[in-house]
Amino acid sequence: MISGPKGCEDGLSSRCSVCGRAEELFELPGRAEKCCLGCSADLATAALLADEIDAATFSGQNASGLISEFEQLGLRLLARSQSAETGSF
Repeated sequence: MISGPKGCEDGLSSRCSVCGRAEELFELPGRAEKCCLGCSADLATAALLADEIDAATFSGQNASGLISEFEQLGLRLLARSQSAETGSF
């Protein structure tokens, strides 16, 4: 590893901003951070689910299934994030 502040920044920038894994990173439109493939997919899905929940709510449709799916997705992202903090991924 390169020593000094620049070397530290370099090492940190190659990690997923959600789970901390050192994998190939992807940038989603409208987001500054970069994430691994799994986290990027989950974040994109969360954005789409939020839009669909809003659309269903505004049109008076039942959104409980979408809300349940959104909650499960949130739990999965939280678990992935917490495993990064403990280093058990």
